[in-house]
Amino acid sequence: MIVRRRWTAAATTAILVSAVLSHPGQGTAAPAAPATPITLTATETALVRVQLRDQAQLDRLVATGADLANRPRARDGRILADLVLTGAQLADLTAQGATAVQIVQRAGDGSRHHAESVRAAQARTAAGLRASASGQRTTAAAAVDTLQVQQAYWWTTSGQTFLQAQVATTATDDPDVEITVSWRTADGTTGSFPLSRFEDSGEYQYHYALPQPVPNRPVQLTATSSLGGVSRAVTPALWPNATPPPLPAGYQKDFIDAYLTPVDIQARIKRLARQYRGLVDVINLPNRTQGYRRNAVAYLGDPAVSAVVVESVRFGDQGMNGVQVRTVDPGRRNRPLTVSYRDRVLTVTLATDTAGKTVSTTDEVAAAINARQPNRFRATVEDGSAGLPMPVAGPARLDDGLQGTEVPAKPWTVQALRLGVHRDGSRVGVLAYSQEHAREWATPLVTLEFAERMLANARTDPATRELLEQVDVFVIPTVNPDGANYSFNDYNFQRKNLVNHCTGPTRDPRYRTSWGVDVNRNYTVGSYFDGYVGASANCLSGNYAGSAELSEAESRNVVALAQAHPNIKFAMNVHSYGGYFMWPPGAYRADGRVTLPRPSIDESKMFLDSARRIVGAIAQERGTVTWPSQTGPVADVLYSAAGNSADQLYYELGIFAWDFEVGNDRWNPTTGQWEGVGFQPPFDEAHGESQEYAGGLVELVRVARDYAAAQPAAR
Repeated sequence: MIVRRRWTAAATTAILVSAVLSHPGQGTAAPAAPATPITLTATETALVRVQLRDQAQLDRLVATGADLANRPRARDGRILADLVLTGAQLADLTAQGATAVQIVQRAGDGSRHHAESVRAAQARTAAGLRASASGQRTTAAAAVDTLQVQQAYWWTTSGQTFLQAQVATTATDDPDVEITVSWRTADGTTGSFPLSRFEDSGEYQYHYALPQPVPNRPVQLTATSSLGGVSRAVTPALWPNATPPPLPAGYQKDFIDAYLTPVDIQARIKRLARQYRGLVDVINLPNRTQGYRRNAVAYLGDPAVSAVVVESVRFGDQGMNGVQVRTVDPGRRNRPLTVSYRDRVLTVTLATDTAGKTVSTTDEVAAAINARQPNRFRATVEDGSAGLPMPVAGPARLDDGLQGTEVPAKPWTVQALRLGVHRDGSRVGVLAYSQEHAREWATPLVTLEFAERMLANARTDPATRELLEQVDVFVIPTVNPDGANYSFNDYNFQRKNLVNHCTGPTRDPRYRTSWGVDVNRNYTVGSYFDGYVGASANCLSGNYAGSAELSEAESRNVVALAQAHPNIKFAMNVHSYGGYFMWPPGAYRADGRVTLPRPSIDESKMFLDSARRIVGAIAQERGTVTWPSQTGPVADVLYSAAGNSADQLYYELGIFAWDFEVGNDRWNPTTGQWEGVGFQPPFDEAHGESQEYAGGLVELVRVARDYAAAQPAAR
């Protein structure tokens, strides 16, 4: 019997944003404080949706490296941000005027268990409605501004119709301009809602709101401003207004029944290759990752009083876990400081004075270890311990701190699936890759569901067989297996890989959950190293760019696969969460918000037209619609992400490269709010995401087929 490991979770981590971003949002209702106050213990960590006091509070959070899950949203002047916080940090924010609205997920709720069927419902914090007192300014304006409706779209999902609008004013420098949208539906009902100002990198972009519920199909929309500007009336358009071909009777899907660790994914790849011989190649990517390994470390002394951090040069699994370190008093006068290593014990004999008292300092002990055992150990002085007397301490045992007993402790070979009838480069190629960020557990479920749909239906569905005749499909289910193993086994908030580039005090084990490189900030195009915004040189930052461009095996693997197969012309990078559909440019320089070059008019049309098709396919599964405000270039609808892989593939290799952010906010009709689902939702939600976004990837294959057929060479 095959025992399946099923994972459930309710904990996430978040994306560190290095530029000031605000995200305007929903109409007249702002979330009220829940009936039961949301609290955390001082050391507990959770992903919390917080209503901030004002923009200045958000600016301070960003400037100090707050861990933001996605782009903050402003609702009627109130800013909502999804933040990874400890209880102490939440208490500080609350004391400064912020209000916790929803616990999206908690750290530690991703603990493992074995079960045949787990369909836990996500616990949501119901947010009540608070009437907004904001209105139009009564002060007479000296001049009338001009308004332009940039977007006006509507759609219906689960029986509810939504309207979203985006409007720009020519009074770009006036932060107090208020814009209100008025609408009329087909049945004659009228209504209105306010928009919020959106600035990015200090520059005005437009005003907009989150999707608003309306009672029927909207047929007219106008916007007015507090300065007297009035837009022309427009007719909102249906979004996305694209529907994929209907699935034939007997179409096979739903191959995902559990969260999958990298070990599980490796087994799934092996099974697919065995089951579908003739349609599958398994590609071992050339750069092996570090593996689920870390250096062994111990505190020598008491970190709260006086201590030295001792770390093994080799990884813990290479014979260094369990090595002991100690300081001893020689019991004699006028003895020098000495260091010896014997029988897996590092002994530091402290120096003594003429009275026989030990006189070595922490700095001297660390320097002696580094000088006399450089091939085995590194030592640093614990923060706050510099120059203090070194106590007699130990023995302390070095340990790598890793909890995953079932994970192979060796370099990892990342694998890709290649699917198709003609796997020889003669057909247009599509690349789908996922889990660059370790904590995004739902993303490999999307790519594996997609791969298995294509393979299973190739035998029974002529349309699928035709797709695999005409398209060469590549799938990397987990780009970052080391970080994913750490996320499943040790710290489910892990975003980065496991390579630790930190030096000196930042290698202190208290920072172990902050080590690693953000794989999706490690590429060469529009990188931090070239002055673009959205990555960091701080090794403890959530979006640390690495020691250099392409310093990491994970990013080099993505590039190597694309370079080795120049027939790849389309790519989709699957991330979570928030419900976005994006494409280049993905980064800009802060001064003047200068983005990477914009695609040509024809390519921009290709990106948007294809997005409509794919968004339409996603919506077929359970009605999930990616909002038009979250569909577009990364730098415009999310934030600047310096050194991301989609920019690498597009600008460097000429590939049409998109990004999914699966895990769209869900509308709660009871509270009248859009609610976040997080990176590791209960499996029912993750399963739904896998099904709908796999359908989107199938539509991407159709897009590639149609594109190739339209090229002159093909005709």
